Amino acid sequence: MTAIALKDITIHPVVEQQAPFFDVFEFFPTLTKELLEENRSWLQPTFIDPASGKLVLCVQGFVIKSAHHNILIDSCVGNDKPRPARPLWNMMKSGRFEQGLAAAGLTVNDIDYVMCTHLHVDHVGWNTRLENGRWVPTFPKAKYIMADRELAYWTQREKDDPSGVPWITDSVLPIVEAKRTQIVKSDFAFNESIQFIPTPGHTIDHYSVLVGRPGQDALITGDMIHSPIQGKYPELGMRADYDSRAAGQTRRKVFDRFCDAATLMCVTHFPSPSTGRVRRWGDGYKFVA
Repeated sequence: MTAIALKDITIHPVVEQQAPFFDVFEFFPTLTKELLEENRSWLQPTFIDPASGKLVLCVQGFVIKSAHHNILIDSCVGNDKPRPARPLWNMMKSGRFEQGLAAAGLTVNDIDYVMCTHLHVDHVGWNTRLENGRWVPTFPKAKYIMADRELAYWTQREKDDPSGVPWITDSVLPIVEAKRTQIVKSDFAFNESIQFIPTPGHTIDHYSVLVGRPGQDALITGDMIHSPIQGKYPELGMRADYDSRAAGQTRRKVFDRFCDAATLMCVTHFPSPSTGRVRRWGDGYKFVA
């Protein structure tokens, strides 16, 4: 995938996986058969795989390269992680993430910051890597920026039931223990061209990242939205939402803000190339190239 150039910043997608992952009705529990049929013509074959009927999702991070910093937003699933509930992610041995970094001209040693939009399993995996039987920070020089309430929530979940959130144990807590976190509010301004936007709902304190200057900017959404059908129907919640109602309100608020702007959306889970501008579509929104 080609890089996105915004004046003095470039954004490079780093794709780890793309596949038909989930049954559509399992992923969107309130989706009806009628609504799916009404929209199947534009969802297939890009967003829904006609052969399996499954939702096609991309698992990726984005690297922001500026004059001063190399920043990774979200670190995918990672290698060597025991994820028995997800066969496609279990004990992965893939070079694709590191190849994606290399395509952006970088190695793990070049990343200055890792911004964690939220702390779900497919967004924190490469935070750590296995070295001599221990989980150590993958990016030896990086600070890992996490939202305060997000980290507090997941740390408590891990304390209450470690077996329920293994990715916190192996991909988040080692970063905390290595004193590599920078804990911020979800509206944190990193600098004049990188600003967090609170986008709660999918998780308790999810943030998205606005990069660039007005007229030449991009919003890296994290999991504010998973599939364009949630653009057309912003209230459509997905299976792992913390609060689907709040997530729907967030989508409306954010898309309203950007739907007449030049802002490019870098939509983490949309199939590659995962970019578009948001425009009104009836009572909802669509993404246009």
